[in-house]
Amino acid sequence: MKRFGSLRGNKRHKDPNRSTARRQSEPHGLFGLSSSPSTPTQVAKQHTFPLESYKHEPERLENRIYASSSPPDTGQRFCPSSFQSSARPPSASPTHHSPSKSAALAAAPGPAEAGMLEKFELEEEAEDSESGVYMRFMRSHKCYDIVPTSSKLVVFDTTLQVKKAFFALVANGVRAAPLWESKRQSFVGMLTITDFINILHRYYKSPMVQIYELEEHKIETWRELYLQETFKPLVNISPDASLFDAVHSLIKNKIHRLPVIDPISGNALYILTHKRILKFLQLFMSDMPKPAFMKQNLGALGIGTYHNIAFIHPDTPIIKALNVFVERRVSALPVVDESGKVVDIYSKFDVINLAAEKTYNNLDITVTQALQHRSQYFEGVVKCSKLEVLETIVDRIVRAEVHRLVVVNETDSIVGIISLSDILQALILTPAGAKQKETETE
Repeated sequence: MKRFGSLRGNKRHKDPNRSTARRQSEPHGLFGLSSSPSTPTQVAKQHTFPLESYKHEPERLENRIYASSSPPDTGQRFCPSSFQSSARPPSASPTHHSPSKSAALAAAPGPAEAGMLEKFELEEEAEDSESGVYMRFMRSHKCYDIVPTSSKLVVFDTTLQVKKAFFALVANGVRAAPLWESKRQSFVGMLTITDFINILHRYYKSPMVQIYELEEHKIETWRELYLQETFKPLVNISPDASLFDAVHSLIKNKIHRLPVIDPISGNALYILTHKRILKFLQLFMSDMPKPAFMKQNLGALGIGTYHNIAFIHPDTPIIKALNVFVERRVSALPVVDESGKVVDIYSKFDVINLAAEKTYNNLDITVTQALQHRSQYFEGVVKCSKLEVLETIVDRIVRAEVHRLVVVNETDSIVGIISLSDILQALILTPAGAKQKETETE
């Protein structure tokens, strides 16, 4: 069982030299995550939780985290490269600190800030309801707190061939990688499995025609062809930003991966995912007051998608499944048999097996044939009922380490889909008044 990376709290400030020593002990010639961002987080306490006692019992936090198995997409793997991470150790300089709004206003509540202070106090007052407990928890923790003590990150230069990049994703067991452009000396985007699907969807003709674009294109060429005039800045977040901001950014931008980038050094430190964030929150749920909505069922809460569900059949050709991924902008397709019973699920991550097996030149095979190459660790479709309460749903999806649950009825027929973003929306954003966004894509 792999260890879940250490989720660090205020304990890190006690020994600023620890991360430097750890980083120096790592093998050279590896480009990966720095074990600590450049800027430590020192923020005035905004809310008090019963779980704050963990700061005085660091062993308890570590033991609880190590007792959990690692999610498969945390990116905590080694990747050979000719670059060495150059992130600097935490600096003691106060100029690098980002005080919270409440601390800044309390320090100097002059005439110009009086109105802002009053507004902020009103916001805090509105957040004191029981339903906002998870929202307050996420606002009081930083992205830094969720970054593992030690992990590695795969990074691709945009001049790398697309084919080699996808093989590298398979070899390192990761689903996405930040893209570095040497000309700009900055990160310009992400390469994900969605890109692999889009390439296959766009250029596949038949088993008799080789996909030369996949074989010959560089990443930069693919980005120019695919994005054309729609280039947008890379969506990322600072290690000093709150986890609430991270959740809001993920759902607002309809993405699955959010790179944590040090704004001072420009180093990529980690990639946040819905799964990692929900697992962090769930670790402390038992120590927090339980909102009433946690005891309500999915039907009453209206969480999930229950109309126009995209699905496929066991004999559906892979190319048709890829078409559905692209056209419907979904991340997984339940596999339904002739009687309407859910028998399997085909996700975007399963598509990467086509690269692993080098079978992407024949996409006329059926979904059933393609899934024969799936990892032996697959434990079947994780299901739930609309009558189950949200507390049960959260516990099940975290323990199963999956990205969505298939909602079924008494006959095991598909009723809907509930995703990690649906759950984070309900737990954190809805109490904050944020509206549900459209289905997210990679």
